[in-house]
Order: sequence, then C-alpha cells, then structure tokens
Amino acid sequence: MGFKDVPNKVDFVDLEKDILSFWQKEKAFEKLRALRAQSDKQWSFIDGPITANNPMGVHHAWGRTYKDLYQRFKAMQGYNQRWQNGFDCQGLWVEVNVERDLGFNSKREIEEYGLAKFVKQCKMRVLNYAAIQTEQSIRLGYWMDWNNPEQLRHLRELLKEDPFQETTIQGPEGPVSGTVEQVVGRLGMPEMGGSYFTFSNENNYQIWGFLKECFERDWIFKGRDVMPWCTRCGTGISQHEIVTDGYLEVTHDSVFLKFPIVSKQAEGEDKEDGLN
Repeated sequence: MGFKDVPNKVDFVDLEKDILSFWQKEKAFEKLRALRAQSDKQWSFIDGPITANNPMGVHHAWGRTYKDLYQRFKAMQGYNQRWQNGFDCQGLWVEVNVERDLGFNSKREIEEYGLAKFVKQCKMRVLNYAAIQTEQSIRLGYWMDWNNPEQLRHLRELLKEDPFQETTIQGPEGPVSGTVEQVVGRLGMPEMGGSYFTFSNENNYQIWGFLKECFERDWIFKGRDVMPWCTRCGTGISQHEIVTDGYLEVTHDSVFLKFPIVSKQAEGEDKEDGLN
C-alpha cells in the first residue's frame, strides 16, 4: 500500500479548513453529544460570557481554546455536558458603542431619543455581533451548541422592523412562536437551544428575584462608599473599566545572538529559496 504524497510546504489555514469540513461532514460533535447523553456522569461547565459588542479579539480566542480543550478532555473521560456558550449583552461596552453609532454626546440624548428605542438598538447590536462571534468561534474549532448565525441576523432585522410583530423560528424541539421581542427574550432557553444571552427574560427575572429575596431578608442597605465614578456616563464603573488601573509599563532585558554564515554559497541558496 503506497503512501499519499505529502507537500513539502504546509498550508496551515487549508489544513484547519479541511479538519473543520471533516467534522461537519461526519457530524463529529453531534455524535459525541449523542454518545455522552447516555452517560450517568455529568460535568457542569458554565461559560463566562464575552460581550457581544465587537468581533472577537485574539485574547478571546486564547480563552476559548482553553475552554474547548478542557471540555473535550472531560468528554473523553465520559462526562455528559451542556455545551452552552454565553453572550454578555449588558453594560457600558454595548451602551457606549450604540451612543457612538447614533452620534450621541450625553446620556440626556438617550432620554430624548427614547429609552425603549435605545434598548432595541442595544439588542440589535448584540444580535449582530453574537452572529459574528459565533462564526468566528466555529472557525476556531470551538465545539458548542451554537445558534445559527443567520437566524440571529434574521431576528435582528425583525427587531429593527417591528419588535411586536409575530414570528416563528425552529428550535431543537420544534417551532417557537411569539412576538419578536418575546422570542429574542427566550434565547438560551432549552426550547430555543444555542447560546445563553444575559438580556434574556429568564436571566433578568432571576436577578430581580434574587434582589427581592435579599431585600426581604434585610440584606440590602443604603450606605456610602468611595468608588470610581464616570461623570460622562453618570454611573459607577468597575476597576476592569479603568484603563489606567492595574497596568504597569515594564522593561525586560533581551538577548540577541548573531551567528556567522558558514559559506557564501549557502547564503545565496537561502536567498533563492526565499528564506532571507
């Protein structure tokens, strides 16, 4: 039996695409999920979501590579998992970018524009970049129960047209119907499948329910504290949002080595091969 010819130059991008195509053709992830669904061992992984506000950065890819590696490892050990990605949808990251898109310079302009209209714009931005990040993550080879990116874009367009119009989308267990606002608010629920979204109704109701319970137990009080405050945004900000906090410029010594070329002939050969 002969061996296949192996190219002397490896195109890593094409190699990655071949592997992704093979996984898709063979339905490798679907077969793994079906196999592990019969396991009596459960491993819970709750994805710390990245904000669906812009395309992923390389630091997101690093983190997702580690997550994917560990989930595959646990799957190899026989554990069943949720395989659910998450998208963070709230906070200044989304809000400030929407303000920039609308040309706003102050929070007062949001009130003049209308809070409901502004919130809709924020949701539309999240759906758009959730679709983009989903495609990027699939290209990365990250195995998750992903939404169809085109379905997310479709919901974005419907939300733009009229959030109160009726719509039906296909979920893993059958069709899901309601107004566009209701369907978007159910993203991440079992009947919808796919990633969870922190702007979902379930997430917000759980948070309010938790705060209500804390209030009834007298665990919440009004007091004073010193904290960073953004006068422009009119809100307190976390240390993570302060660019200058926690960063330090440092200088490291570097070592450079210089080696002599053995022969001028070898130098010429390298240039011809495009190595120099």
